[in-house]
This record gives sequence, structure tokens and C-alpha cells, in this order.
Amino acid sequence: MEIEIGIQNVSRAVTFTTDATEQEVSNTINDALSKHEQIVLKTNDGRTIIVPADSLGYVVIGAQAKHVVGFGNL
Repeated sequence: MEIEIGIQNVSRAVTFTTDATEQEVSNTINDALSKHEQIVLKTNDGRTIIVPADSLGYVVIGAQAKHVVGFGNL
């Protein structure tokens, strides 16, 4: 699943892919917002993304990430 997170007063969005489902990501974000806690999400490459709930601008939860083949990343 591809995720894009906008953070208040930051010009660049944080974009990453995760194995979590749309519902899991949505629940994680909603729980953190309701408790005024940090939003903690794991990426496919083993990183942890932590965003203070009070700084969240927006979240775009996209479709499943496409598998890149060949020279697509050049």
C-alpha cells in the first residue's frame, strides 16, 4: 500500500510503501489522533515513520504499490 503523509509547516510530503492494509493504516492514524499520540507506521524496507499527531496535515492512502521491474528507478 502506498502512503503519503503531509506534515504541517513542512513543504515535502513523506511517501512510502507498507504491507499494512488500508484499514490497518486508517485505524492506526485514527487511534493516534484520538489519543493525541504519535502516529507510528512501518515501511516495507524496515523503516519506522513517526509523526506527531498534532502536526499531521493530511494522509493519502493509495492503491497497492506496483512492483518495479527493470530500469524503472533510473
